[in-house]
Amino acid sequence: MEVSTPRSPLQPPTFGKLITILSIDGGGIRGLIPATILSFLESELQKLDGEEARLADYFDVITGTSTGGLVTAMLTAPNEQNKPLFAAKDIKDFYTEHCPKIFHQDTSPFAPAANLVKSLTGPKYDGKYLHNIVKEKLGDIRIDQTLTHVVIPTFDIKHLQPTIFSSYEAKKNPSMNALLSDICIATSAAPTYLPAHRFETKDSTGKVREFDLIDGGVAANNPPTDYSRFLVLSLGTGSPKCEEKYKATEAAKWGLFGWLTSEHSTPLTDVFMQASSDMVDFHICTVFKALHSEENYIRIQDDTLTGNLSSVDIATEENLNNLVKVGEELLKKRVGRVNLDSGAFEPAYEATNEHSLIKLAKMLSREKQVREARSPH
Repeated sequence: MEVSTPRSPLQPPTFGKLITILSIDGGGIRGLIPATILSFLESELQKLDGEEARLADYFDVITGTSTGGLVTAMLTAPNEQNKPLFAAKDIKDFYTEHCPKIFHQDTSPFAPAANLVKSLTGPKYDGKYLHNIVKEKLGDIRIDQTLTHVVIPTFDIKHLQPTIFSSYEAKKNPSMNALLSDICIATSAAPTYLPAHRFETKDSTGKVREFDLIDGGVAANNPPTDYSRFLVLSLGTGSPKCEEKYKATEAAKWGLFGWLTSEHSTPLTDVFMQASSDMVDFHICTVFKALHSEENYIRIQDDTLTGNLSSVDIATEENLNNLVKVGEELLKKRVGRVNLDSGAFEPAYEATNEHSLIKLAKMLSREKQVREARSPH
């Protein structure tokens, strides 16, 4: 048995060669897919550096929107021992235990009609269980307390602009130092599914700042532009692209009802969310390709989801278990790249995602060691 070594925080990138970033897409219950991938990566890091190794010890920035924001908080929020609140392997259990209660499934024969009425009169889910469990787990932890830098986008519907919460900004601007629980609830508030979230913060003078927020996935976020030292792992939550879910000939006939309801999904929300993640992926992929640094951008995504697997809220035991299987099978698939012409995610290398993550774990471990050796601390 390998002897466990104590956790040590990641030294600043000024002492290393790379800037390491983990990005996690939104997608409701499909967060089980990146959770499965992250569990594998963390286990590989533990093989190298001991069982106390955690993802927050290796990434300079962890960022996520919607369900990705929740995973970000779980990986970086400190417990009483100043260790991450959740190990990566525990996130799957959190989803399988709590998603059925967050997205309660009405199995009555009148459910479709009831859901239609709900979509016209208010959000499909009241969000009470989500609010309670997030507040219970995260307590009074604020974003400036995270164990590594985090970035969680939201969208302010009062001012009609993105509001980006980051631990870096929170340290400079107290009015942005919100409770992690409030940020997670806000970034998860996908229109038509969960209610918008309102909360307040105070700056050092006691001045109140109000936030009226929804899921940050409704707005595309511009990624950074200096890529020379970046090592990026970007995890998708799956998409139904290959299913060719919606057609213009059908959408041309849609009114309000059509855009809000279509067999267990909400086309309007689906389109905005997918467009947001795709725009970022296209941009980053193009830049890394131009810099001949494609190996420094690892995107793991499955765009072959169909049926219930592509939903954000069908939280039946069967569907949740199948999403875990999607993540496990994705590890065995070849490393892919987005085709900039077709938009499809296609195999690009002989190596599998599993092999790519094993290689990444070695790079992350080596980078951490370099920083520790160079740091005066």
